[in-house]
Amino acid sequence: MTPRARELLQAAGLSALLLGAWGARAEQVGSVDTVFKFIGPDHKIVVDAYDDPKVQGVTCYVSRAKTGGIKGGLGLAEDRAEASITCHQTGPLQIPAPLKQQEEVFSERISLLFKRLRVVRMVDAPRNTLVYMTYSDRVIEGSPQNSVTAVPVPRNTPIPLGK
Repeated sequence: MTPRARELLQAAGLSALLLGAWGARAEQVGSVDTVFKFIGPDHKIVVDAYDDPKVQGVTCYVSRAKTGGIKGGLGLAEDRAEASITCHQTGPLQIPAPLKQQEEVFSERISLLFKRLRVVRMVDAPRNTLVYMTYSDRVIEGSPQNSVTAVPVPRNTPIPLGK
């Protein structure tokens, strides 16, 4: 392989990696202010959209609190654990590869070091349904607060399960 071909192959691999990471990122749909802060951004509730990276045609919308003020503006604040989720079919459903029975689909930091907001997909095979749950966890102690939603898949499109 020539050095130029190797460079092109590496660039293509890096581009694919970056595009894959971009597909799993949140796209902010909107927000509402809940508390005015004189210095720094206001406290708010944000709504983000996430496209399921392994199920084409499913988008999840997660609403959550975002802390403002000086700490929030600097990225040092710890956001609250409460979140709400709804997922819907937003295009033709396609599942190109087998899915795990349960796997994390999205994860986002909601404090500087220790707390994450997570979205997990579960397959309810007998009902041919995808179930999505959001919750937050912390290194020492997580929160039992959660929210769940489901996307039924048409019976003529069986959900392929892997190991």
